[in-house]
Amino acid sequence: MTMTKRVKDQLNKFIWGQTAVPRGLFELSQYFLHNEPINFRYEQGENGNIVAVSSNFRHGSIITSGTTAEELDRNIKDAILTSFEVPSSYALEAGIHKLGDKTESYALA
Repeated sequence: MTMTKRVKDQLNKFIWGQTAVPRGLFELSQYFLHNEPINFRYEQGENGNIVAVSSNFRHGSIITSGTTAEELDRNIKDAILTSFEVPSSYALEAGIHKLGDKTESYALA
């Protein structure tokens, strides 16, 4: 995630205040309430990147990549937020987390 995107998201959050939340945050919570966690399969990409592709997302596919496991984890969470049009500044409120250490599934906290 670029510095420009982070600044823009934080600025939007500051302008709209803590009480206003994006509609996508509600839609995200409803998705996980009515569906199973989003599963990803990992593939080796070009230049040593790890590519994650969702296998059961009901609204299409989520595809992202990272050079390390930590970067890939951050990018998957950001991609899930992006698919619901939730700014990354609401990542804490969304509570998306990986289910266990050995699994490739993500759900809400």
